Amino acid sequence: MSISLVAGLGNPGREYAATRHNLGWIVLDAWAAKRGLSWKTQSQFNAEIARWDRPGHGPCYLMKPLTYMNESGRAVGPLMRFYKLEPSNILAIYDDLTIDLPLVKVSITGSAGGHNGVASLLEHVGPGFVRYRLGIGPKQPPHMDLKDFVLGKFTEDQNALVNRQLDHYLSGLDLLLFRGVDAAMNQLNRRDIP
Repeated sequence: MSISLVAGLGNPGREYAATRHNLGWIVLDAWAAKRGLSWKTQSQFNAEIARWDRPGHGPCYLMKPLTYMNESGRAVGPLMRFYKLEPSNILAIYDDLTIDLPLVKVSITGSAGGHNGVASLLEHVGPGFVRYRLGIGPKQPPHMDLKDFVLGKFTEDQNALVNRQLDHYLSGLDLLLFRGVDAAMNQLNRRDIP
């Protein structure tokens, strides 16, 4: 199974740029920058897209849907069909409240777990896509409204933690893209923080 399309989930617009819900964009942007890739807005796909030419593997497309988080699948689905890909060729990078900050988990199956962006992918792409889940939990304070929490900015301490973990997020992505899902699961799905 080869990943040919990497979708970072998030919301467009400056007001959302540094929010918890945009951690998928933050990580994908950093990964693209590390490889010197440039983004181009492609309105027919409602997305910003960058092309990465992998040595020996053919092109891989990176995308940031511009449909807003809850409609992510409306951008990913058409691009998947345009390139004649299967759900298993797609990697989605997104924030996950059920995982503690700054842990990472890789999975393939499961429900949306209350994540509207993932629900949209399941609707428009189908099950079987690879998930690179970036922990943003636990919700603090516990009684805070879920929407307010995910659309809120990281605290200063959390921001420092995210910045410290950025290399780990990027090397985990490398592991997934170069060595495959099983290798990434074995290494990344442990409870400990590296």
